[in-house]
Amino acid sequence: MLEFETKFREAMRSRVSLLDKIMHYIVKRKGKQMRPMFVFLTAGVSGKITEATYRGASLIELLHTATLVHDDVVDDSNMRRGFFSINALWKNKIAVLVGDYLLSKGLLLSIDNNDFNLLKIVSEAVREMSEGELLQIEKARKLDIDEAVYFDIISRKTAALIASCCSVGAASADAGTDMIEHMKETGKVIGIAFQVKDDLFDYELSNKTGKPTGIDIKESKMTLPLIYSLSVSDASEKRHIINIIKNHNTDDKKVKEVLDFVDSKKGIAYAKEKMFVLRDEAIARIQTYPDNEYRRSLTALVNFTIEREN
Repeated sequence: MLEFETKFREAMRSRVSLLDKIMHYIVKRKGKQMRPMFVFLTAGVSGKITEATYRGASLIELLHTATLVHDDVVDDSNMRRGFFSINALWKNKIAVLVGDYLLSKGLLLSIDNNDFNLLKIVSEAVREMSEGELLQIEKARKLDIDEAVYFDIISRKTAALIASCCSVGAASADAGTDMIEHMKETGKVIGIAFQVKDDLFDYELSNKTGKPTGIDIKESKMTLPLIYSLSVSDASEKRHIINIIKNHNTDDKKVKEVLDFVDSKKGIAYAKEKMFVLRDEAIARIQTYPDNEYRRSLTALVNFTIEREN
C-alpha cells in the first residue's frame, strides 16, 4: 500500500499549479483505501501482484475519486470524510473539471500501458454506477422501491465498483476468464453487504451523539430496514410513514417516529440478517482458493466491511 500511494500520487500529478494543489488536497484526505486493498488481495489470491496490479488499483482510485467529486456537486455537499469537499473550497465549475481530469488520467494510465482489459472492467463498473444512481433518483420520486429494486440499485451503485476491484485484481495477475468472473461475482456480494452496512448506520446509534442519524430519511432514501418495515405493515401505517418521508422529513420529531417504527418492525434485525448471509456467502467463495496470507487477509477485509463503525 505504501508503494501504491507513491505511484498513485505520481499518477495524479499535474503541471497546472491549481490542479496540483487540488490533487495534493485529495491525496491528503484519502479514506480507508479499501478498494485498492481489494485489488491487491485478489491479485495475491489469483496469482501474484504485478505492475499491472498497481496500475489497476490506481485506475480504480482515479475513477472512484472522480465519481466522488462529481457526486458532491450533484448532491450540493460541502463535506466529504470530515473535510471540506472540492466544490465547497473551489466551487462547482472547478470541481466538475477536476472530476473530468481524474477520469482522463485513469483512461490515459490504462491506454498508455495497453491495459485495455482493466479499462474495460472499470468502464463497465462506472456505467453501472451511473445507471444505479439514475434508477434510484427515478424510484425515489415515487417512493416505490421494494426489496428487489433496492438490491438492483445497490448492485449497480456500490457493488459494481467493488466487483471491478476484485476482477481487476485477478486480471492483473493474468488469471483465467473463469477466475476473473468468479472474483467479480465475489466482489459483487461483498459490495452489497458493504452497502447494507452503510444503510444500517442511519438507524443504529451514533458513537458521537448516541442517537441514530436519520440522514437517509431526511433525504427521502428508501433503504432495506425501512423497505422491510413497510412490507410488514398494514395499509394505514404504510400511508402514514410514507407521508412523513415525503412531506415532513425535515421535522426531527417526525424522523424519530420513522426510526422508532423501523425498530418496532424489526427492520434493523432483518437487514443485519441479510448482511450476515451475504458476508458468509462471500467468505465461502473466497475459501475455494488455496490458503495463503492473501486469502486470510481478504477474508479479514470482508469481515471488516461489516464490522466497521464508520
